[in-house]
Amino acid sequence: MSGCSRNVDDMRILLQSCKSFGPQQRMKFYDSWAETYEQDSEVMNYRAPHLVIDFLNANFSGDRQGARVLDVACGSGLVAKLMFELGFRLFVGVDGSRGMLDQAAKTGLYQNLRLALLGTQALPAQTGAFDVVIIVGALRDGFVPVSVVRELCCAAKPGGLVCMSRVDPRSESGDRYKACMERELQLMEEEGLWTHVVSADMHRYMMDVYNSSNQEEQNQQYLSGTMSLYRKSPR
Repeated sequence: MSGCSRNVDDMRILLQSCKSFGPQQRMKFYDSWAETYEQDSEVMNYRAPHLVIDFLNANFSGDRQGARVLDVACGSGLVAKLMFELGFRLFVGVDGSRGMLDQAAKTGLYQNLRLALLGTQALPAQTGAFDVVIIVGALRDGFVPVSVVRELCCAAKPGGLVCMSRVDPRSESGDRYKACMERELQLMEEEGLWTHVVSADMHRYMMDVYNSSNQEEQNQQYLSGTMSLYRKSPR
């Protein structure tokens, strides 16, 4: 894709072009988008990493320098950059796009970067190895399936934290995804796998460039979501 500056309308056209893509096609799309991803994220006012890291920061009381962080769906490394500013130093990243991982490697922040298409391939992470497991922006209908949350929990140390953001639905399929996710999170609590620490709304974290609308609505519509923090059971 071109490296020239894009506006919101350009981003709407770009992202609507891949709405019907399957997982493999979507990763190829992200491969081609990787070089301008962060620049384009600013155009879309993509604030999810900042909001989620502020949320995690307010609820983390451990040793930041020594904490091992698994950054799932890490993209170009936005989450690790923000966590590094707060004192975290040990990162492993996982993403389904080789192009995004190449951009993440350029940050110099990750001890290891691993390629995996979540939901199709197993999460490539050692069981019980991470103090913090974090996923921002990928838990949504058509992207990462609900079943992956169990893999996130599995990767956390006993007593470790799993921090997640979920996109609130704007469609019937999104409603189904939300309901399925909430059932799974509750079931995992009932099974004693983890305990809920805190959740918060994630307001207006990104312009809604995924849906068509008239010009006036385009300037007003934003996506919202939910941030949740769970602690893996110490057993």
